[in-house]
Amino acid sequence: MTSIIRLQNLLAIVILIVLNACKQTPESIHEKESIDNPVVAIVIHGGAGSITQSSLSVERELAYKQKLEEAINLGYSILEDGGSAGDAVEQTIKLLEDSPLFNAGKGAVFNSNGENELDASFMDGKTMNSGAVTGVKHIKNPIVAARRVMDSCKHVMLSGVGAEQFAEEQQLEIVDNKYFFTQDRYEGLINVKSREESEKEIYQKDEKRGTVGAVAIDKDGNIVAGTSTGGLTNKKYGRIGDSPIIGAGTYANNKTCGVSCTGVGEYFIRTLAAHDVSALMEYKGLSLEDAIKTVIDKIGTMGGDGGMIGLDSHGNVAWYFNTSGMFRGYKSSKQGTEVQLYGN
Repeated sequence: MTSIIRLQNLLAIVILIVLNACKQTPESIHEKESIDNPVVAIVIHGGAGSITQSSLSVERELAYKQKLEEAINLGYSILEDGGSAGDAVEQTIKLLEDSPLFNAGKGAVFNSNGENELDASFMDGKTMNSGAVTGVKHIKNPIVAARRVMDSCKHVMLSGVGAEQFAEEQQLEIVDNKYFFTQDRYEGLINVKSREESEKEIYQKDEKRGTVGAVAIDKDGNIVAGTSTGGLTNKKYGRIGDSPIIGAGTYANNKTCGVSCTGVGEYFIRTLAAHDVSALMEYKGLSLEDAIKTVIDKIGTMGGDGGMIGLDSHGNVAWYFNTSGMFRGYKSSKQGTEVQLYGN
C-alpha cells in the first residue's frame, strides 16, 4: 500500500512538471528573452515621393545615404548606451532638421507667401502623452519644441505665435525666418507657382519629399515616435498637414507600435492613418507590417500617396509606401542595419 501511495505521489509530481513546462508558451519565452536581452532599435524616414535613381545625381544620392546613416547611428548610440527612446528620437530628428536635404527645419519648403512654416509632433508610448507645434516660423528645431510641449505644458498642440512664445519661455533657440532659406526650396516654390495657372491643385510628387520622422524602442521597452516637416510647397491659408496631428501623422502605444508618416497629409488626416495602424494591430491582431500596408493601400484607393515607418512592441521594424521611393533606414540589435532610398 505504501508503495502505491509513493508511486501516486511520484506521478503527481511528474504531471505538475509537465503542466508547468506546457505553460512556457512562445509568448512567455519571448518575454523572458526580452528581459534578459532587451531589443533596442530606431527607424527613420526622410520623406516619400518620386524618388528614383534617375531623379538624383550620384553626389546627391550619396549625401542622402550618409545623412540617414549618421542619423540612425546617432539615435542607436543613445539607445545602446542605455538612453531613452525619447532622447534618441529627439536628437535624431534634430540632426535631420539641421540638414538642408530634408523638408524640415533648415530645408523646409516655402508657403505661398514665400515664408517657411514648420510643424512637428512627439508621442510617448508608455504614458500616451504627446506634444505638437504647428505653423511656427522662428523655432530652429520644432521637434525640440514639440517634446517640450509634451513635457512642460498642459496642452497638446500649440500654434503660431503662441507656440513661439512658449518656446521662448522655455529658452529654446529662436531664429530669423531667413535661417530656413535654401535656394533649392525657393526654386521649387517658383516652379510650382509657374504651373499654378494651369493646374487646379498642385500636389507635385517631387515637391513633397523631405518630411522626417523617427520611431525608437529602448531597453525598457518604451516606444516613442516623432515627426517634423515644412509642409507642402506653396501651401496657403495657414494650411496644416498630418505631421503635427497625433493619430494622423504620429502615434505611439507600447501595447502595439510607434508610427511616423509622410505623404499628402490631407489623406492621412482623413483616415487617422497612424492610429489606424495601432488599432488594426490591437483589435484585429494584424502584424505591424500588414497593418501599415493596409492603411497605405487604403490611402492609395482614395487618391493619396505617401508612406510609413514603424516599430512594434517586440522591436520589429516595418515600412511601406506607395510612391517610387522613400528615404529610410533602421538600426536594431535584432535586425541589424539598413538604409534605402528606392523601391519597397
